[in-house]
Amino acid sequence: MRSHVTKSLLVMAGVGFAVFVLVMIMDLGEVIAQSTWGGEGSSLAGLTDFWVFRFLLNILGYASIVVPAAILIRYIKRSNFLERTGGKGCVYDLVKACVYGTADELPTAQQDIEAPAPAPSRFPRWAILIFCVVGLQGSYLTWGVLQERIMRHEYGGTEDEPAEKFKNSQFLVFVNRILALTIAGVYLSIFRQPRHGCPMYKYSYASLSNVMSSWCQYEALKFVSFPTQVLAKASKVIPVMLMGKVVSKKSYEYYEYVIAALISVGLSMFLIAHGPDDEKKSTTVTTFSGILLLAGYMMFDSFTANWQAELYKYKMSSFQMMFGVNCFSCLFTSAALLQQGGFIEAFSFMIRHQLFAFHVFLNSICSATGQMFIFFTINQFGAMVFVIIMTTRQALAILLSCIIYAHPVSVMGGFGIGIVFLAMFLRVYASHRMKQKKVRQQENNTGVKV
Repeated sequence: MRSHVTKSLLVMAGVGFAVFVLVMIMDLGEVIAQSTWGGEGSSLAGLTDFWVFRFLLNILGYASIVVPAAILIRYIKRSNFLERTGGKGCVYDLVKACVYGTADELPTAQQDIEAPAPAPSRFPRWAILIFCVVGLQGSYLTWGVLQERIMRHEYGGTEDEPAEKFKNSQFLVFVNRILALTIAGVYLSIFRQPRHGCPMYKYSYASLSNVMSSWCQYEALKFVSFPTQVLAKASKVIPVMLMGKVVSKKSYEYYEYVIAALISVGLSMFLIAHGPDDEKKSTTVTTFSGILLLAGYMMFDSFTANWQAELYKYKMSSFQMMFGVNCFSCLFTSAALLQQGGFIEAFSFMIRHQLFAFHVFLNSICSATGQMFIFFTINQFGAMVFVIIMTTRQALAILLSCIIYAHPVSVMGGFGIGIVFLAMFLRVYASHRMKQKKVRQQENNTGVKV
């Protein structure tokens, strides 16, 4: 696994270096120009609000946790710390759980224990399915609308409250993660779970990439419309496939490459046809920044998905994964916010604009509730039903955003959207057919009905 991580980090570092070279050539020039002609005091404000500057500050904040922890873990492993402690005491247990894990101590039978199966429900299956559909659609459609409201629109604008936008994406990530951590912790304390065997520090890889993908997602809304972001998320199957080859050495069917190509064509048609918003004319540079941030989101998110797949080999439950990842996410984001004064900035904004505080709280509730519905839906109906529901949700999210915020969509852009979602439904159908084919082949080979 270490070699996979090294290769993935090298890929991410190479892409990141290329991004920063391009950004420093194109984007920084605009910031300096705006700072030069923007009036007195605009230079410092322009540079501190520059997304690359914020990104670098976030990296420094994360590094203040990651670097000392990596040095400590390296020291513990090289110095045979556990042997010197004599195998007793709370320090031994803590180091064992955080650095080595307890998977080697579990009996073989217990290692194969999955999360407890759901108890038979007294409600009919169709009622449970409707409950899952309404829960997922309601949570994530509301979450999407609130995301766009918070990041792209101003608060205030009255005589008593001057209009201003909230700029600190890191704080939004923190609030979402702290609530998800609380919900996962409460669930784990109530319901029986498999015994945990994964070294705790391994969650930090998925956590760091998850935090950075969420930050890129929020930050991208400053430069691109929400429909563009949703389509970019729909096309993340492409970087997921690339990361799957790098991290897990996965192989893919031919139809998956065809579907990836269709998604790329549809997304390209939408981006070419999608004109700048009427409210805010986009320049080439701001569009370039949005595309880079979306690319960062997809890259980090695809690494998160593949790394979590590796962690599930420890036979943990979804809520154990949720707790472990969000625990490190809260640690990383709080460290960055404390060093940058982000908490003071965010709470001051909340005091000035109570509506913003309500939106942030509701946004976090929807995010955490959505995660609960994801686990429940997959547990009850499987991944196929879940994918169909979420694919439909993405189409509804674009429609809802265009209605509420009046985004213009041309005929060519509409065809692009149609091609993307057609490819996604074809992917669901082809995947289902391939699974059925494999089951029939297994039945023919073994003579046992699966």
